[in-house]
Amino acid sequence: MSMLFLAVFALALLASFLVVFLVLGRPTKESALLAEVAQSVYQPSDEPRRGWMNAEALAKPFGRIRRLFGGGTDPEVARRLMRAGYRRSYHADIFVGAKLVLPAVAGILVAAFIKQNVVFFFLFAIAVGFFLPEFWLARAIQKRREEIRLALPDALDLLAICIEAGLGLDQAIVKVATELKISHPELSQELLQITLEQRAGNPRVGAWRNMAERVGVDSVRSFVNMLVQTERFGTPISKSLAIFSDGLRTQRRQLAEENAAKTTIKLVLPLVFFIMPSIFVVTIAPAVLTIMKSFGTVI
Repeated sequence: MSMLFLAVFALALLASFLVVFLVLGRPTKESALLAEVAQSVYQPSDEPRRGWMNAEALAKPFGRIRRLFGGGTDPEVARRLMRAGYRRSYHADIFVGAKLVLPAVAGILVAAFIKQNVVFFFLFAIAVGFFLPEFWLARAIQKRREEIRLALPDALDLLAICIEAGLGLDQAIVKVATELKISHPELSQELLQITLEQRAGNPRVGAWRNMAERVGVDSVRSFVNMLVQTERFGTPISKSLAIFSDGLRTQRRQLAEENAAKTTIKLVLPLVFFIMPSIFVVTIAPAVLTIMKSFGTVI
C-alpha cells in the first residue's frame, strides 16, 4: 500500500504541474490592462472582511508559482471573477490555485482511504477537484445576477426621486449607491464603480456600458440603452426611469406568475412516485391483509 500511495502521490504532483502549464497563460496586454483598471477602480475599503483568514496572504504562494512559470492572469478568468464580485488581483490567484490544489488533495485522499478500484476513483476525484471551482464560480455569477436584477427597480425609483429633487445624474448615482449599500450591496458596488470610472476619465456612456457588460443582465442592458437614448434625444430622465421601473416590476410579477403556473407540472413526478404509493399502502394494504386472512381461513 505504501508503494501505491507514493505512486499516486507522484502522479498527483505531475498532474498539478501539467495543470500549471495548461491553466496559467502568458501575460498579454489585455490582462495587464484589465488588472490595472480593476486596481484603479476598486477600493480596498469596499471589500467586506469575511472570516479570520487573510485572502491576500492565502494567494501569495499561488502568485509566486504563477510568476515562477512566467504566467499572467487569464483575462477570461478575471472577467468571470469580476462578474461574481471578486475584483482584486489576488482573487484570480486563489481561484487558479484552488484548481491546482483540489485535484492533488483529492487524489491523495483517494490513495489513502480507498482500497479497491483506486485508479477509477483517483481519476474521478481529480476531475471533480478540477471542475469544482468552475461550478462554484458559475453559481456565484448566477446568484449575483439575480440579486442585481431584483434590486434594479428599487434603485431606479430612488434614482428618479433624487433627480426630481434637483440632483444631477452623477450625484444621484452616488446618493443611490450610498443608500443601497446595506440592502443591495451588489448593485451599490456596481454604481460606485461607475462613479469611479467617470472620475478616472471614462465617459458616462462608456461607464454605463461597462457596467452592463460586467453584470450580464438583460434588464441592466435595457436600462443602459434607455439612458443612452435619453441622453441623446434630451428627454426627461425622471419620467423615463419611472416608466422603466414600472415595466421591470410588471415583468418580475409576470415571471413570478409563470413560475407559479409551472409548479403544478413539477409536482406530477413527486406525486406519482412518492405520494401516491404511500396513499395506496395506507388505504389498500389493510383491505388486502383482511382478504388474505379470509381466504386463509376458508382454505
